[in-house]
Amino acid sequence: MTRAKPNSTSTTIVTAIPKPDVPARLAALPGMPIGELKAEWRSLFGTEPPPYNRRFLESRLAYRIQELAYGGLKPETLARLEALGEQFDGRNITLRRIRHEQRPIAGTRLIREYQGVEHVVTVTRDGYECQGRPYQSLSAIARAITGTRWNGWVFFGLRKPGA
Repeated sequence: MTRAKPNSTSTTIVTAIPKPDVPARLAALPGMPIGELKAEWRSLFGTEPPPYNRRFLESRLAYRIQELAYGGLKPETLARLEALGEQFDGRNITLRRIRHEQRPIAGTRLIREYQGVEHVVTVTRDGYECQGRPYQSLSAIARAITGTRWNGWVFFGLRKPGA
């Protein structure tokens, strides 16, 4: 059995999935109505599903099905990923969690009209892309568009000014 923690005060038990069931369960995901995908999420994770798009739910559920059947990442791999994360954010775990939770998922398109010109930004795994050019932050894109310093989250309407 695998344990998933929906919050710090309770524990939900999620049963392992038999290996022979994996191909059929994976094949069924694309045909499931969104309500069934969310029910599957609750069953496999023991939490409410996040408010993300269908593609995200399907891919995360596919990973979870395989994880419950074949096992998750090795402890050494998890430790290595944690070490890489610490290098990236200067060992500030709070900053890492904020970045992860707030950042739009890869593939999201942000559209902003500025002085009559529509600007489209695509969220990538490593940052952002605007007009075929990679950027590390939305603020850098806002500055390239306007020529002045902007909070990128405010410029693209992801956060209210002063928030």
